[in-house]
Amino acid sequence: MLVVYLAGVTAWGAWLGRGQTGAQDYFLGNRELPWVAVMLSVVATETSTLTFLSIPGVSYLGTLGFLQLTFGYLAGRVVVSAFLLPAYYRGELSTAYALLGERFGQGARRFASAVFMVTRLLADSVRLFATAIPLALITGWDYPVSIIVIGAITVVYTYFGGIKAVVWVDALQMGLYLLGALVAIVALQVLTPEGWAGILSSAGEAGKLAVLDLSFDFSVPYTLWAGVLGGGVFTMASHGTDQLLVQRLLTCRDLAASKKALVGSGILVMGQFLIFLLVGLGLWVYYEGRTFGTTDEIFALFIVEALPPGIRGLLIAGVFAAAMSSLSSSINSLASASAYDFWAPWAGAEDDEARTLRAGKVFTLVWATLLVGGGVLFIPLSDGNTAVEVALAIASVAYGGLLGMFVLAIRSRRADQRSAIVGMIAGIGVVAAIWVFARADVAWPWFVPIGTTVTVAVGWVLGRGNRTEA
Repeated sequence: MLVVYLAGVTAWGAWLGRGQTGAQDYFLGNRELPWVAVMLSVVATETSTLTFLSIPGVSYLGTLGFLQLTFGYLAGRVVVSAFLLPAYYRGELSTAYALLGERFGQGARRFASAVFMVTRLLADSVRLFATAIPLALITGWDYPVSIIVIGAITVVYTYFGGIKAVVWVDALQMGLYLLGALVAIVALQVLTPEGWAGILSSAGEAGKLAVLDLSFDFSVPYTLWAGVLGGGVFTMASHGTDQLLVQRLLTCRDLAASKKALVGSGILVMGQFLIFLLVGLGLWVYYEGRTFGTTDEIFALFIVEALPPGIRGLLIAGVFAAAMSSLSSSINSLASASAYDFWAPWAGAEDDEARTLRAGKVFTLVWATLLVGGGVLFIPLSDGNTAVEVALAIASVAYGGLLGMFVLAIRSRRADQRSAIVGMIAGIGVVAAIWVFARADVAWPWFVPIGTTVTVAVGWVLGRGNRTEA
């Protein structure tokens, strides 16, 4: 089942890229993809393998409190659809950072794009490492071999198919890995003595069904305030300034379709997280609270050890689906930022679609190699956290600076290129210092609000006011 799936999806994805003539086709799908497919692609891209493997571990160790973040995730999407998406659709922008180039100049555009590249490389290396866990358990291969196999399969359809293949395969893969989660829920009904009635009863007695935490403790990552404020600002950054997700939204036919894809994805994410958190509660009962070396292995071990052949293949295919959707999206978005933000202006090819397409395919191979290499070299930095929390923390370090620069670009008359770049450096620096020296006191959901505030404050104070509003 696994082999048939991997071969089929690779061939289909490569076939979807037929007839491409320029970079607009390759990176933006000629701006004609349906919003429903884009919505599913957004969800598949942002959650991926870490949702499949790590979110059950979050509720296994704790409660349903992670759901509080989804309240902010939805609110943040509404804000982006109201303020940032209209700015993107006012012009024919090729990347998220082209907006900064129009407002501040090419230096700000390249700096923000470079920060995106480094952040995406680090965060997605964690994702790729997490994906290798079930493959290594099944095959007995070492993690490096598992990571290389995943990368090699994914790069084929990403290279040939471009963003059109990424979006449509994402839509298929999201359906597959959600089906896998539902199959696990049915299996837990059969494999636990009292089924889901007993699971929910035991979880309730242990206080694991709690969703809301109204405390004001900044060291606790999952409180209502961290979820609504921290999660909301995090989503404004991830879905409004990260090329990985903005690129999806720019493939829609118009602004209205893009808004529907974005807000709809927020509703889907809430349901998806609930499903995987429930799986974690079921595993907690099934394993009777057993302690594991890393919680990211719990669901993978259950798949390998407890499920029969066929069903096991379906769930492992779901893991691969989640992994490939995230990796293919990262490769394509990194290649598009490299081609449009750096190579095309340098080579004088901004109006040459054919040359930019050829360069984009080269960058696709380069970034695929770097991501696979990063996954091989990754050593868990967990300190008891799941891989999903590590990846979110890495992204949060840079997101505040990125969002702050976009706020300055859209809302401030005073800020100029120099002050915006200095503000972004200050925002990222402050959050990085907190992560290194005070992460026990400040949880990662607060990183983006802090970074955004510092960036905007420094950019406004140092601004010379010699540029007009964008």
